[in-house]
Amino acid sequence: MVAVPRVSVDVGGTFTDVALLTEAGLATAKVPSTEAQSEGVVAGIEKACERANIAPSDIEAFTHAMTVSVNALLERTGAETALVTTAGFRDVLEIGRQTRPSLYDLDAEKTPPLVPRRNRFEIAERTTVDGIEEPVDTADVHALADELEDAESVAISLLHAYRDGANESTVAEILRERLDVPVSVSHEVLSAFREYERTSTTVADAYVRPAIDSYLGELTSRAERLGIPSPRVMQSNGGIADAETVRDHAVTTVLSGPAAGVVGAATSAERSVDPTEFEGFVTFDMGGTSSDVSLVRDGEIARTTDGEVGGHPIATPMVDVTTVGSGGGSIAWVDAGGALRVGPESAGATPGPACYGRGGTEPTVTDANLLLGYLGEDATLGGEVSLDADAAREALASLADEAGLDSAREAAAGVYRVANAKMTRAIRSVTVERGYDPREFGLVAFGGAGPMHATALAERLDIDCVVVPLAGGVLSAYGLLGADEQHDAVRTHRTGLAETEPGELEAVYDDLTEDARGQSTLGSEQHVERTADLRYAGQSFELEVGVDDPLSIEAMRDRFHTAHERAYGYQMDEQVELVTLRVAASVENDVPPTSYTGGDDTPVRNRYGVFDGSRRTIPVYVRESLAPDERIDGPAVVEDDESTVVVRPSWTGTVRPDGTLVLNRGEQA
Repeated sequence: MVAVPRVSVDVGGTFTDVALLTEAGLATAKVPSTEAQSEGVVAGIEKACERANIAPSDIEAFTHAMTVSVNALLERTGAETALVTTAGFRDVLEIGRQTRPSLYDLDAEKTPPLVPRRNRFEIAERTTVDGIEEPVDTADVHALADELEDAESVAISLLHAYRDGANESTVAEILRERLDVPVSVSHEVLSAFREYERTSTTVADAYVRPAIDSYLGELTSRAERLGIPSPRVMQSNGGIADAETVRDHAVTTVLSGPAAGVVGAATSAERSVDPTEFEGFVTFDMGGTSSDVSLVRDGEIARTTDGEVGGHPIATPMVDVTTVGSGGGSIAWVDAGGALRVGPESAGATPGPACYGRGGTEPTVTDANLLLGYLGEDATLGGEVSLDADAAREALASLADEAGLDSAREAAAGVYRVANAKMTRAIRSVTVERGYDPREFGLVAFGGAGPMHATALAERLDIDCVVVPLAGGVLSAYGLLGADEQHDAVRTHRTGLAETEPGELEAVYDDLTEDARGQSTLGSEQHVERTADLRYAGQSFELEVGVDDPLSIEAMRDRFHTAHERAYGYQMDEQVELVTLRVAASVENDVPPTSYTGGDDTPVRNRYGVFDGSRRTIPVYVRESLAPDERIDGPAVVEDDESTVVVRPSWTGTVRPDGTLVLNRGEQA
């Protein structure tokens, strides 16, 4: 039974989104994000409770997605971190994989490591793939502790600690006794091989832990004062965990918000559209600062263990999301060659786009949408922010002068096209570049600005169906309502598959299962999924395949051959190697579909909108007034407090019984 009322909150760069589920249905709210994120969270919860006519103290469950970790990594505002490594391996972070950021750019610079060389320390010890050869000297560790007194956080990553973590444990135990700071240990964070990725992930964990600890402590206190439960937090893997677990595994939250959106999109699309009509869905989340794109195939969310945030590898399991700096608040500018560009710099929530009237003067995508008529001059974003068309026009007129364009409206059209081009490239990167035909997929659009650009992107990609969920403007928050609790455990176990004894692997999987299940605070029955990373002998990359219980070596080999042929078009006769074993333990948390009654589908008003260079009169609908099964012929605009849907010419929208708006191309009567 789902606890009701329950609330979920997703913090974005510009707005904080809230979804509140009660017995009466779903109430949503969108408020401006605040510098102290917890203030915006509380304001959003109070607004949603007011709309639902309940007191905050009536809430029985609270889930949360945040940007604290990713902001710290991108803006480099995390803790002053020290790194302890094996003697001779001080520069693992600096050396990395020796790949160039841009192959033909002689002036390209790599992203500086999160820990400068002066804060990287060596200690004598030796662990090999066969185990410990040289134990660490405790006297050396005590001497090291004296050098680390100014550190705000410590990361420990010793050579081959995934094989035997005893030396790391010795160092960690002494440093935790001597220093009053968080200590992240590589075999606890990521017990997998590849020194650079393991070290980078451990450093990222240490770098963001103080910020996560401070934020969750503050938010938990505010929640207690409101009389609501402590937050359960969305992790990068698409599952939630309690606040204490997340504080000890901070790196698992770096894609907290985007992961929640993909979960919500997958759930909404599956309930609103026959999934057998498509190979899968592209999820498209456009907020105020960036746009996030991911894939859902065969009902499964795409995940990866090869992620990167701000140029830093993060090898923990996460939803496979591609992000581009093209959001509603992305600033438009002219480069040295006279070309119009958009982002990645954003006006954020403060001062925000020029049309927010909060002191912003730079032209943004939101300003362009306002001048093109996609946003109404009388609109109030989130019911909170009124728009100033004159300020938007002035900002875009200045851009037009700089770009040599004739008018502010022409500049707005250019900004819209450039932003769409960036987002189209992001979608191609997760479809075409991975061997998938976007024409076989549906597009799920959400976020405050996603539905405004969705049909234009679909046309560029020859996608014929766009799905806009009822709670599309706050879908990341809605996704949190139904997210499963999930915990992962991983261990590198390198061996030839032909020489592997099933009992040996079963023993490792038993340990991993106990570890993953032990992280849960819920007593419900947990579902365990076992996978393995395999490769052909001589390869330097792996593919993840499912592993049955009871285990079958032959089935593992067959699945790998099939996966390799699907990914690369061929199989090989080489020996198959087992590299890493993985376990994911989850507790299902299903949320029933929300009810929708709708109302009168008569357009509330008309206004001018620009489509393909022509200024046309278009009808504007209020979304909550649309009745189920009603049709909308483009061009048209559908508005609600949290988002705006632009229906381009030759597109038709149909309202599904659950309130989802499904847009199809070329189906007008």
